Amino acid sequence: MLLKIYNENPAEKNIKTIANILKNDGVVIIPTDSVYGIACDIFSKKAIARVAQLKGLKPENADFSFLFCDLSEISEYTRPMGNDIFKVMKKNLPGPFTFILRANNKIPKLFRNKKRELGVRIPDNNIVREIIKEIGNPILTTSVHKKDVINEYTTDPSLIHDKYKNLVDIVIDGGYGNNKASTVIDSTENKINIVRQGVKELK
Repeated sequence: MLLKIYNENPAEKNIKTIANILKNDGVVIIPTDSVYGIACDIFSKKAIARVAQLKGLKPENADFSFLFCDLSEISEYTRPMGNDIFKVMKKNLPGPFTFILRANNKIPKLFRNKKRELGVRIPDNNIVREIIKEIGNPILTTSVHKKDVINEYTTDPSLIHDKYKNLVDIVIDGGYGNNKASTVIDSTENKINIVRQGVKELK
């Protein structure tokens, strides 16, 4: 199913529909402020396994990111960060940035491995943030493209739907996506280390 949702004013009934799918082990494709992403509830082992399979990975080996609706939630899943890092995040988020932080002990329980790092995002996209608010916890995501190869179908929601309609539960049409991924910043050592320059530069 391809569901049109407007970023400027997401309809509450549509947000509830997506949230209900995610709460019931569903996998959805969502718009962000960079490329479209495959997403699921972080507490659904079945859905996480499905997402990993779509990317050709084992769940315990996958470097999936968490999407949050605001900065206040992040500390529940990460170890304390330096004040300088927090200031940079506060200045740039919401935005197309993935900050790699040190994960706390809650993360290995979710992914059944010894994961010690976590990519966190707060996308500048009302649709995604409203879904996260409705669910009440972060959602897991990985981009629809493979590695750094972005094709036309990864930016056009109708083409994404054509490719994934039998693989996911629903595709959100939030308009054309960006053809460039998020900027990735490794902050695990309380320093700013640009791992990948994406659609936008840090302020």
